[in-house]
Amino acid sequence: MRNPTTKIRCSFYIFFILIFQSTFKAAADLNSDEQALLAFAKEVPHGRKLNWSPLIPICPSWTGITCNPEKTHVIALRLPGVGLSGPIPPNTISNLTSLQTLSLRSNLLRGNFPPEILALPSLRYLYIQRNNFSGEIPSDLSTNLTQIDLSNNDFVGKIPQTIGNLTQLTGLFLENNSLMGSIPDVDLPKLKHLNLSYNQLNGSIPISLQNFSNSSFLGNPFLCGPPLLLQCTPVLPTPSPSPFIPIPLSPPHEPPSKKKISTGAIVAIGVGGAALLFLIAAVFLVFCVKENKGEDSNGEVKVGKKGERPKDEFGVSAQEGEKNKLVFFEGCSYTFDLEDLLRASAEVLGKGSFGTAYKAVLEDGTTVVVKRLKEVVVGKREFEGQMEMIGRGVLLLQG
Repeated sequence: MRNPTTKIRCSFYIFFILIFQSTFKAAADLNSDEQALLAFAKEVPHGRKLNWSPLIPICPSWTGITCNPEKTHVIALRLPGVGLSGPIPPNTISNLTSLQTLSLRSNLLRGNFPPEILALPSLRYLYIQRNNFSGEIPSDLSTNLTQIDLSNNDFVGKIPQTIGNLTQLTGLFLENNSLMGSIPDVDLPKLKHLNLSYNQLNGSIPISLQNFSNSSFLGNPFLCGPPLLLQCTPVLPTPSPSPFIPIPLSPPHEPPSKKKISTGAIVAIGVGGAALLFLIAAVFLVFCVKENKGEDSNGEVKVGKKGERPKDEFGVSAQEGEKNKLVFFEGCSYTFDLEDLLRASAEVLGKGSFGTAYKAVLEDGTTVVVKRLKEVVVGKREFEGQMEMIGRGVLLLQG
């Protein structure tokens, strides 16, 4: 008969071994993620210095890195606009097996996008817009993908038919690429946002996608059908050939002789054509002068980049040049830009005499308060001076 003390001791040893194995595996998994990220930072040039170092803990000290609550895996990598350039090396990001969010937008990355990343089983949010990626979009896609933004790159080829397998997809942005072929007829019940504009797509728009606005399909001259105004030409059946009926041969006859056009007629035609061209050019010139005068009287007309999304989340639109610039107070470490702010989800906090205040949640979870000023008539220099004075008294509030 075994001693009860021996049984307790054995149970304790087994429990200790299980705890040790679990802790060792968690540390090994996080170490694997750390090595993958260090390899990525070493092989990909970047303009902004990253504080990635094996001497400091990856969770939560590394810039752009989010770990799970147990701090055993990296679940989010966000490096927007940090000057990354060149291709993504293999066995780096694709080794982050628990990655859920990847944001590499607004960099200078190029080459084919690694298909291993799109196939990561946990991947849900992919933001790689405004880079120089090329090649075809990989067809092996994680079925958990919820948001895909590949816009403003150089992708070619067809839209993968496997997009139809993404039943959780709520947003698909593929505008400003060089995609060709027809749009797959897919059923995506949760899809709320779609932009395929300014590609080289052709054919009819599938019925399942005709509930989106025409702005989702603009810039594809060979697309047709609702919601576009260009209707598809119906394909008529080829008529069957009529039965062959022999016709008796008729005696050969001479073809009618062709009359030559006189020299005077040729000269008259040339003079008339030249006069017509001169008249058309004069009318066009007068029209252009009137249009320019109309624009000068109404103010300068600025045209944004083709297919740029309307920034209407706060009822405003992003302007070019200096108006697109965000200025952060001294000591602020935020890295978002105006595009991020305008695309954020907004909640009205209150309305005052000078405008409305919104609570905005950015893509990376950062929460900011936006005050939109209305009907404030003040010059640019005076406005900047007032903001500078206010900025000296702004304090960080935490609660």
